[in-house]
Amino acid sequence: MNDRVLFPASVIGSMPRPAFVRQLIADDAPFSGDEYRHLMTAAIRYVVAMQEAAGLDVVSDGEWGRKSYIGVIAELAHGFELSTSADGRPWTVVVDRLAPKQPGFIAREVALLKSLTGRQIKATLPAPALLGERMWDADRSAAAYPTREAFIRDCVPILRHEVELLRDEGVTIIQIDDPHLCLFVDEQVRAGYEDPDRAADFAVEMDNEVVAGIEGVKLAVHLCRRAGARARAEAAFRGGYEPILRQLARLRVDHITMEFTAPGSGEMAVFRQLPEHVEIGLGCVSCQPGQIDSPETIVSRVEQALQYVAPERITLNPDCGFAPGSAADVSLDEVYTKLQNEVAAARRLREKYA
Repeated sequence: MNDRVLFPASVIGSMPRPAFVRQLIADDAPFSGDEYRHLMTAAIRYVVAMQEAAGLDVVSDGEWGRKSYIGVIAELAHGFELSTSADGRPWTVVVDRLAPKQPGFIAREVALLKSLTGRQIKATLPAPALLGERMWDADRSAAAYPTREAFIRDCVPILRHEVELLRDEGVTIIQIDDPHLCLFVDEQVRAGYEDPDRAADFAVEMDNEVVAGIEGVKLAVHLCRRAGARARAEAAFRGGYEPILRQLARLRVDHITMEFTAPGSGEMAVFRQLPEHVEIGLGCVSCQPGQIDSPETIVSRVEQALQYVAPERITLNPDCGFAPGSAADVSLDEVYTKLQNEVAAARRLREKYA
């Protein structure tokens, strides 16, 4: 995107799934084979058209073909078992050594998207350390991977190969979703680690290994404060980005998305301490259900950021994905209004700062 317009409007990745899409990806779905592909293609055509109608510059497939945004690793590799967590949610856990299963699963998402839109396309992958946090269990995983770090390291080549296939498919942006790294902004979370900086450093090292040497595509990392927590009325992690600025400066990517609508997100002055070549995906649109930011509110947030970073470095986006968890019940019509307001804000900013 070297010749991109100022203030491009983007999504983070996931979009709310209507009931029929949730049924399509359910384990007991009544559809398979050609019938499933026909229905899912039609669904994704719709969500792409919705984003185009809103006026977005960068679109995704809404991650509608995935059972969950991190569970996609189980499509890429053997070694996982699906069970249920204590609170009743689906839980994918590693129980055997990883082995390639469907390389190109995410790249095929992009191939479909390219046939449906001429807009810029974003593809998303879970960060290795995030997979370790969510999918390694001391009891059930130990026979295959005695330590969490050993499992995380084995995730890297699986994800790395998918990044290579995405590059070859011609995707515009490859985004690694890393809410695990963003845990370390919270002092209470940091207190639970013997060495939180070492843990954050390890997360960055693994992200860097996934994308090392990849050229010809924009590489991004999304720092997430758990939109799932907001949608399920749980506590989200609080704290400015200062505790992880050293780690952020070490990410070998072109673009970092950061949330700034959630309470406790800290000051935008941290942008001054990021490398000047790094673009900022500015979380300036709330993904909190029921909260619709006006174009004026979005513009004001972007103009706060402009005190610290040049217009050419800013992309507008929501704080996070709009569908935290495959079963999250979020209004698609409400999201459409939010995206329209994001695009309206981007146009006002272009007129003012062009």
